[in-house]
Amino acid sequence: MQVDASHYKFERYVDIKRWCSYWHQLREVLALQPRSVLEVGVGNGINSLLLRQLGCETATMDIDPALNPTHVGSVTAIPLADASYDVVAAFQVLEHLPYDNFRTAVSELRRVSTRYVVLSLPDSHKMLTFVLPLPFGGERRIQFAKPRWRARVHRITGEHQWEINKRGYPVSRIVDDLRASGLEVLRTFRAPENPYHRFFICRK
Repeated sequence: MQVDASHYKFERYVDIKRWCSYWHQLREVLALQPRSVLEVGVGNGINSLLLRQLGCETATMDIDPALNPTHVGSVTAIPLADASYDVVAAFQVLEHLPYDNFRTAVSELRRVSTRYVVLSLPDSHKMLTFVLPLPFGGERRIQFAKPRWRARVHRITGEHQWEINKRGYPVSRIVDDLRASGLEVLRTFRAPENPYHRFFICRK
């Protein structure tokens, strides 16, 4: 356990960017039309609450019993049977483990899913965003990666053990390890409103 349950208090944990990420989490899971969902990593519980409200049978799992998950356990050894849930999701979770455990954790997510695994992970490469108003209403958002000479070294400060696009962790490595764990990466994207969160939509 890396943080106390008070870490997830709404006024402390949820800003407008994270709120936008919740929208992407919900949209991506609901687009897969699951009957059942397992969310690994309870956080503040907003995501699972909204999924239930929107008609998905949703369970949660976390290593910290103080967060009141449906199941208590580690993502590297999930205490559930194979193919227990249609979609298994882990949003901003796996970066809290040493990268040596990444394939093991992903293999467990795959094992308990019937078909899909949805992830989000922190991507440290800064993005430049330009918002152009359109003449007849609306806007056009243009984003591209900020130029840099080389990737920064990740410094562990107590929570994140690694981040995408820090030195040694390019996106290609993450995709290769997802594939090596038995997943097909259908697509990956960064949330436009919060590009620090990169999503991976995967199929068994």
